Amino acid sequence: MNASAPLRADEPGPAAQDASATAPAGTCTVQTISTEEEFSQHTSNLPPSCLTVIYFHAPWAEPCKQMNTILSTLASTYASTTPPKIGFYSIDAEELSDISERYDVTQVPFVALQKDGKVLETITGTDASKVRNAVEKHAGRPSAGDPGKLGLPPAQKVTKAAPSQPLNDPSSKPETNGSSNLSKYAPEAGDPATAPQYSSGEVNPATKDELNTRLSELVKAAPVMLFMKGTPSAPQCGFSRQTVSLLRDKGVRYGFFNILADDEVRQGLKEYSDWPTFPQVYVSGELVGGLDIVSGSSSLWPMLVRCTDWFSAVEGGVR
Repeated sequence: MNASAPLRADEPGPAAQDASATAPAGTCTVQTISTEEEFSQHTSNLPPSCLTVIYFHAPWAEPCKQMNTILSTLASTYASTTPPKIGFYSIDAEELSDISERYDVTQVPFVALQKDGKVLETITGTDASKVRNAVEKHAGRPSAGDPGKLGLPPAQKVTKAAPSQPLNDPSSKPETNGSSNLSKYAPEAGDPATAPQYSSGEVNPATKDELNTRLSELVKAAPVMLFMKGTPSAPQCGFSRQTVSLLRDKGVRYGFFNILADDEVRQGLKEYSDWPTFPQVYVSGELVGGLDIVSGSSSLWPMLVRCTDWFSAVEGGVR
């Protein structure tokens, strides 16, 4: 699926629509969660019988705009009670990637229903009837409004949903670029660098042509290159951590670049690759994609094995 606008990966994206302004008094609204601490506080204070509807979204994913409306409307049909019987929460899947990882979120929109900390059901895509049916199955029919009169389809009716959008895939590039579980070789401290070392504090900023030249060298610095937040031994986001883990599990050797240490590369690579999120994986200088692409297919494994053999054969390669 193509997204209508690229993700500004370094800026917090807009949360799901806040229904508090339009929801009837005394009804539920979708509450935006901004931090992991806030999420823990909200969920830990809920009674075991309360159904928690957790909605994961991304600002660049067009289907999430539709799901924002669906959940805001559905929430407004349930009465706000004390103690609560149901709660709706919205989470930016990339900003709070550790929570996303906990719920195995790899595409958005993604809705998880849970009680007493146990996930009962998950829904991907934007099928309003499917979401309504799942919520009513676990929370009962709403008492504060008629979902049908508010535009939601009947719970028993199944309509064709808009497809969900893979995380880290705002442009939904064709699979001809490859997809693969890139496994997890973690370079050790004594390993030689596989890419030139640069600092974002250089006095003279590179021109665009110079930056593109530098980036073209970086993506080819090793047969498999991982541009990540942090390092393999200390990943700084959940998606980078999962990518490193996949690479290690499959025994794929790779070079890496910590984009948090060089903002010029961090910003420039988004335009260079037309891929605005991280991590990014390259094979022989060609972009494979992010975590969702890497973990979703094994079509590149023969090439990755050859890349691993290349590392072993070349003196000074990653060991």
